[in-house]
Amino acid sequence: MKRFASITAAVLAISAATATATAEAALTTHSLAPPLATDPKENSMTSKILVQYGSLRSNSVSHKLALEVQRFLTQFGVKAIVADPNLPLYDEGLRDDPKVQEYLGQVDWADGFVWISPELHGTISAVMKNQVDWMQLSVGAVRPTQGKTLAVMQVEGGSQSFNTVNLMRQMGRWMRMFTIPNQSSIPKAYQEFTEDGQLKDSSFRNRVIDVAEELVKFTEILKDKVDFLTDRYSERVESGKELAERMNLKEAI
Repeated sequence: MKRFASITAAVLAISAATATATAEAALTTHSLAPPLATDPKENSMTSKILVQYGSLRSNSVSHKLALEVQRFLTQFGVKAIVADPNLPLYDEGLRDDPKVQEYLGQVDWADGFVWISPELHGTISAVMKNQVDWMQLSVGAVRPTQGKTLAVMQVEGGSQSFNTVNLMRQMGRWMRMFTIPNQSSIPKAYQEFTEDGQLKDSSFRNRVIDVAEELVKFTEILKDKVDFLTDRYSERVESGKELAERMNLKEAI
């Protein structure tokens, strides 16, 4: 019996050592490397992502999450910038405002977007909605957001909800964007960050990384096929002038 006990102990010790080595290898292997590169050191991805958040608070949780998403996207090998949400209230008469012009330039630059909003009274914040309102549905016969990708995330001060991400999905569809299947909703989000602003290890952090990775993949696959995917019969039968006249909403708003 002692012999069997010794053998059992040895087997358990080997199993424990193997498990530790496997875990350490997993931490190395499962780094945030470019997901589409055969060799993580090789990265030919060129996607550009604009990260947007819907709060002006100095200690905003959605801002912290936006910075984390930017960091993850960069580690995945794409270029990501965070937009300044402090824009004037939407008014066509203010379109020449320097902040608005800078923002619209970023929207044109981007191949994909991440929208992050706190949930306020069951829906998106006014700050987030204002940014979306400034995104033009059309410029003449050109739709700046058509065919671009979108990922949606929300943060809550209390229990988990999906009202805000669901609404942002509808808005993305209206703007003819490809919204990826995955999404993130973080309840009691103020508890999920370290003092230096990084997400704590948790299933919520893992989901945010999943969303970032999925957005990179969808954007890389779709961005060079936008013209093909968005080519429509109804628009082909219209002249450029007719389409521009039909889509110009400036006079109606």
